Amino acid sequence: LTSLLVPDRTGKLADVVLGFDDLDGYLRGNPYFGATVGRVGNRIRDAKFHLGAKTYALAANNKPHHLHGGVKGWDKVVWSAEPKQTPEGPALLLSYVSKDGEEGYPGNLTLVVSYTLTDENDLRIHYTAIADQDTVINLTNHSYFNLSGHDAGEILDHVLTINADRFTPVDAGLIPTGELRKVEGTPFDFRQPHSVGERIGAQDEQIRLGRGYDHNWILNRSGAGLEFAARVSDPK
Repeated sequence: LTSLLVPDRTGKLADVVLGFDDLDGYLRGNPYFGATVGRVGNRIRDAKFHLGAKTYALAANNKPHHLHGGVKGWDKVVWSAEPKQTPEGPALLLSYVSKDGEEGYPGNLTLVVSYTLTDENDLRIHYTAIADQDTVINLTNHSYFNLSGHDAGEILDHVLTINADRFTPVDAGLIPTGELRKVEGTPFDFRQPHSVGERIGAQDEQIRLGRGYDHNWILNRSGAGLEFAARVSDPK
């Protein structure tokens, strides 16, 4: 996702995702701007995991841990692209086959990611992954958003709401400890709207370890299907 033009309340368009103007910028190395990261987004402790009776060793590209799929994760591979018209609007289908053993992961895995720009001005990203044996997968899009525009500076005044009563504390390596901690009484409580910068400088161990917010929230759910997760807005 290299560019996303969004109108403000006056109709003025701004590109709200960070990225580069040409391919060379991405090839020189970047913090995963706009990429689909995988097979597993985020970190895997000590670059290994256990599945069934076997232990799988991965690249320790965030020593001593594994990060965003390894040395050549899915942000660095060439995908097949197919434009498509759908009832919701125009779409682009990106597909990739990850071979058994790629970056240490088991199973041949076929992935299709569809980007749809709907007639209601929604951007929808949908993932389908099928493997021929047990494996692990945790996908995300790694765009950085600034609703004021990509070149507008910091986002500390953006107002954030997250429907979550708990979050996952991390250790010094940004690995979740396994605790599911209540957000109540912490800078991680966004159940009511707060600006991102309001408490980012708090004297809080988790803020210090994450150098701000670099954590997972445990979304509240009351049933099956889609539910409200989060909202962010730019007061400007």
